[in-house]
Amino acid sequence: MELSMLLDYAGDPRRAADAAAALEKAGLDAVWVAEAWGFDSPTIMGYLAARTERMKIGSAIVNVYSRTPALIAQTAAGLDALSGGRALLGLGASGPQVVEGWHGKPYDRPLGRTRETVELCRRIWRRETIDHHGITDMPLPPEKGGRHGKPLKILTRPVRRDIPVYVASLGPANVRMTAEIADGWLPTLFVPEKARQVWGAALDEGTARRDPALGPLQTVAGGLLAIGEDAAAARDLARPQIALYVGGMGAVGKNFYNDLAVAYGYGKEAREIQELYLAGRKRDAAAAVPAELCELMSLCGPAGYVRERIEAFREAGVTMLNVNPVGPEPARLIETVKGWLR
Repeated sequence: MELSMLLDYAGDPRRAADAAAALEKAGLDAVWVAEAWGFDSPTIMGYLAARTERMKIGSAIVNVYSRTPALIAQTAAGLDALSGGRALLGLGASGPQVVEGWHGKPYDRPLGRTRETVELCRRIWRRETIDHHGITDMPLPPEKGGRHGKPLKILTRPVRRDIPVYVASLGPANVRMTAEIADGWLPTLFVPEKARQVWGAALDEGTARRDPALGPLQTVAGGLLAIGEDAAAARDLARPQIALYVGGMGAVGKNFYNDLAVAYGYGKEAREIQELYLAGRKRDAAAAVPAELCELMSLCGPAGYVRERIEAFREAGVTMLNVNPVGPEPARLIETVKGWLR
């Protein structure tokens, strides 16, 4: 099992990137860079490539609406070249609020767009001449306004033709597709004890259609990390983020994370969190997050307990433990957990 962390994307990106780079020496294997509607992730990933030597650098996530598949492929190939073959391409559909509200694009055909982007990225990295007509046309045909385009292949030579592609997915159809075509899976709000009941059938169905050449599906999940006799209190730090996702990432009936909380068995609580969050009562929404959910999504407590939580994630199929170290000595926490994973 590898060890990774998600870069803090809400604050100073240079400070966050420098802090992540410092954790490479403590044993961190990978860092994931979010984008949302803040700073773009490729710029920060390029900075991380220059500041690090060994750890992998991934996007979590680049959405498949705001950039063309060709540009996504170019971006991943550029990062892979700058980092010496350490890029991880994390893709996803994001959500209607971001895609339509921020990028001004209609939120249509999310699965088809994701599948097509994965296919085109891999073809581009193989330096194929691209003549493709689907959701995306390459080149643009005359009937859609094209006048001068011709099939092209990427000008430069990618360092790798098989940059790992990870897909962020939650719904059954999207998870099924992820298990079929992706190198890895980026689930959000992952509860290892409940993962099988929610996603088991979709993962099995997708795996049955999977090309054996891809190898086993890699899974990235984890949570807050704090080790100590009084570390369980750190679980409450997860409340605002869980409330944001379950309550604020979408309208009523259009929130994938709220649907997930319901699937986990927290239907009543999920409705309350959403009502409070959308009413502007964010603190009350955070207080309404079930303590059990905070515990199951985190790795906070005495050393023996944290080791048990790590094994729970491992048994649920997690191959890269993604942690958020809490406290004044993040390097010590990373070093400790990395030692347990060896």
